[in-house]
Amino acid sequence: MWKTRMAQVMIFISMVFLHLVVSPISASPLAPAMYVFGDSLMDNGNNNYLPTIAKANFLPYGNDFPQGATGRFTNGKHVADFVAAYLGLPYPPPYLSLKGQKSLTGVSYASGSCGILPESGAMLGKCLDLKEQVNLFQTTIKTDLATEIKNPNQLSDHLSKSIYIFSIGSNDYINNYLDTENSNSSKRYQPKSFAELLIENLSLHLESVYKLGARKIIMFEIGPVGCIPSVSRARVHKGNCMEEVNQMVTFFNERLPPLLKNLTSRLPGSNFVLGRDNSLGYDVINNPSKYGLKEARHPCCSTWANETSGCIPLSKPCPDPTKYVFWDAFHITEAVNSIMASGCLKNSSICTPTSIQELVKM
Repeated sequence: MWKTRMAQVMIFISMVFLHLVVSPISASPLAPAMYVFGDSLMDNGNNNYLPTIAKANFLPYGNDFPQGATGRFTNGKHVADFVAAYLGLPYPPPYLSLKGQKSLTGVSYASGSCGILPESGAMLGKCLDLKEQVNLFQTTIKTDLATEIKNPNQLSDHLSKSIYIFSIGSNDYINNYLDTENSNSSKRYQPKSFAELLIENLSLHLESVYKLGARKIIMFEIGPVGCIPSVSRARVHKGNCMEEVNQMVTFFNERLPPLLKNLTSRLPGSNFVLGRDNSLGYDVINNPSKYGLKEARHPCCSTWANETSGCIPLSKPCPDPTKYVFWDAFHITEAVNSIMASGCLKNSSICTPTSIQELVKM
């Protein structure tokens, strides 16, 4: 009874904090802009404009989002949406939706099915890999920001005070290393050497963003890929986490802290923050009741192929997505996104060594 009461109190506190997160007291933004790089965990519509089967521009995706199905691969908001709201900024528009229009408060370059390596996700169609996303950020600076912020010092100030979110790498495993039918990466690389390959490429791209003017950069770990339904239910584990897959991802995540620490010490004025969402996500999946959730194995929306796919178009989702960990076989619900966001915003052990609340003041 005591544990149940404490859980209810913690959930209430979390809900109050999230209200503050999405309703910042400050009338002025806490940062001039936010730029988002990543995959379908952050994509808010770029894939709508690309020839790919990896799309989420139909219901039930967006079932709980005010604008409906926008291209977000979840039922409502993702982590970047919560962060933008906390900063007092509008949700960054997908870059490919701008079509000549300009956004001075941020842009999202995230693209579903893509990864750090250009070959990851290629079998699903066109997507924006990390190199392409960084190139588009450079184009944003030259064609949008530089024409609107003509003073070089003011432009530099805008870029240095903006927030940059990176969440990418899952598809380098899901749509590359683990996809032995379409990729031979697992034959060419041992798990540790593949992780090294990803880290080497990631380092180059993070340094490129720094050279373009970014200073406050958050890089999220890869989540527990072995626990998502598309992986766990496709094997003989019947919904239980595949720990051998989680270990592969751990080889990558273990290399992130020294990478980001090295970049921060080597690049003057930079602050590279690690988003430790892997252990948090693993705990949410294995102990959902701690977070006010109930269902951590089955996706909320109806899917094809034994719960291993995206949502069936126009299908009816579960009655209460706020109790589910997974929205479809690959992606988490808004409820879990809110847990991830609130942890990073306020907790320097989740986003380390600096929470976003502290980062914006630096």
